[in-house]
Amino acid sequence: MSFNTFGHVFRFTTWGESHGPALGVVVDGCPPRLALSEADIQPYMDKRMPGTSRFVTQRKEPDLVRILSGVFEGQTTGTPISILIDNVDARSKDYGDIKDKYRPGHADYTYDQKYGIRDYRGSGRASARETAARVAAGAVARKVLGTGVRIRGALVQVGEHAIDRARWDWNQVAQNPFFCPDATMAQRWESYLDEVRKAGSSVGAIIEVVAEGVPPGWGAPIYAKLDSELASAMMSINAVKAVEIGAGFAAAKLRGEQNSDEMRVAPKGAHSRDDGNGVRFLSNHAGGILGGISSGQDVVVRFAVKPTSSILTPRKTVSAGGEEVEVSTKGRHDPCVGIRAVPIGEAMMACVLADQMLLHRAQTGS
Repeated sequence: MSFNTFGHVFRFTTWGESHGPALGVVVDGCPPRLALSEADIQPYMDKRMPGTSRFVTQRKEPDLVRILSGVFEGQTTGTPISILIDNVDARSKDYGDIKDKYRPGHADYTYDQKYGIRDYRGSGRASARETAARVAAGAVARKVLGTGVRIRGALVQVGEHAIDRARWDWNQVAQNPFFCPDATMAQRWESYLDEVRKAGSSVGAIIEVVAEGVPPGWGAPIYAKLDSELASAMMSINAVKAVEIGAGFAAAKLRGEQNSDEMRVAPKGAHSRDDGNGVRFLSNHAGGILGGISSGQDVVVRFAVKPTSSILTPRKTVSAGGEEVEVSTKGRHDPCVGIRAVPIGEAMMACVLADQMLLHRAQTGS
């Protein structure tokens, strides 16, 4: 009952620790006869890979994936797909000074209270290193979804500095180290994060993930709502403290006539917008989900990531022996862990949607 598995029909189980010899994932429920190779997975791993800029951890992990099972002659077989990712640059000695100290804001204390033992080297399973396995699973999920569903993520806020949505340009996301759709704000974040890093501190962030092409009908009315499944998926990511769908918390400020997404019949023609079955919505405050079921509009999810708890600035804490001490975490850590959370959020969106697609097919036959 350690709950290392996520999903219903499309299910994945991650395993491994930050400083162990390897980590990986077993994906079950993937339909057979889908083309799949390491080359299909690696580009998504490269997006999450550490050491890609001065704004993320400098741990050098190539995150090369190896498919060990579930694929034969380039196609999925319908059996469990096991994927291995070697750890090659762990420096466990960086954690020797804190092995008996609980880092404030981290899972050190709670892990010790639950299990009576914890892997202090890079935090073991509590490390964001575990999310590399999720990204691999997400790549498989995209194969299940096919090319009709497009999933993209972006960093929309770092610390107190949010993007200007009037400048949103998806083409900019791949042009800067932050996955930022606002070129002007991306430049401002550079100097801001340099200051944070030099101060030995960290900041939080907000990530937005959008899925286009999701047909109407995926999800369920009560206990497997598409939005509740997505919220669960995003909240399971390390350091995530809040999730919102569509307008989210901002909906509380709106009146009913403002929040309702009015509907019209979509005009026929090459350039008309059809959100599904001839219907066009005039807004998308609901984030593409009504009553737990997809509406055909873009599915929009945002989640907030707290500041990294491993920082150089000394903080007051207690030791495993019950002493009052100070702790400062040396080593290689992200000044803003939210940057690399973008491909992780994309992966979790893909896994939920693949699962919901297969559940919908099982119940309705379509």
